[in-house]
Amino acid sequence: MKTISALIISKNEEDRITPCFESLKGFADEIILFDSGSTDKTVEIAKQYTDKIWVTEDWPGDGFQKARALEKCTGDWVLIIDADEYLDDQMKHEITKQLSDPSLQEVAFKLPWGNLILNKLMKFGRSSRAPKRLFKREGAEITKVVVHANVVTQGKVSTLKKGYLMHNSLRSFEHLLEKNRVYSWETTLKYFQNRRPSLGVHFAVLRAIWTFLLIYIIRLGFLDGSRGLMMAVMFAQASFNKYAGLWYLEQEDKIANKKNKK
Repeated sequence: MKTISALIISKNEEDRITPCFESLKGFADEIILFDSGSTDKTVEIAKQYTDKIWVTEDWPGDGFQKARALEKCTGDWVLIIDADEYLDDQMKHEITKQLSDPSLQEVAFKLPWGNLILNKLMKFGRSSRAPKRLFKREGAEITKVVVHANVVTQGKVSTLKKGYLMHNSLRSFEHLLEKNRVYSWETTLKYFQNRRPSLGVHFAVLRAIWTFLLIYIIRLGFLDGSRGLMMAVMFAQASFNKYAGLWYLEQEDKIANKKNKK
């Protein structure tokens, strides 16, 4: 059996991190926690499950922090799991089964998400995705970006077929609005720094429409009822905000350049 390092980053997660730790107890060979200066009991709770805790004074961004944590992992395989996530029993059994297979060819696995909205499991729309979260440590890298880091591996990647990576990400509707705002703006800044063109406000509208159709119709989000409709609209709004924000920054940059030329 391959050894597993569970990698977690956190800040002020005392209200929802315990299920994460409980699902890893007796499953992961080590738990690596990088905390960004929590002011609640997050670290205190973590000490009940692991002694491999690092508290940083800064927050460099999602990918940067996870890359730091990856350097501390010693297991054959690494499981990235957020503080608001936990493995259900079927998923743990499936991981154990796959990593015990002597003919294993994969270097990484995608884990189907089981998003919880108002205590109901979302099975379609955006929730039908399966992020790459379990991977062979040797040769793997984490992209150093502020939001939505990716795991870079070389080799075969498969999706696990049984169980869920449960995701209880929303504390409230206000929290959903704030997450949309932060992620949209951080993505806008990344695009602007990389000189990615906005293609105008009209394109932002088209992107929003496409996002809604993709999540609600193509990925069957309508089967999740009112929750599915709400999330499709919220992701469409986030998509519009990203590209409209990029266009806005482009216009500010043009105005500033004209002033400098005078």
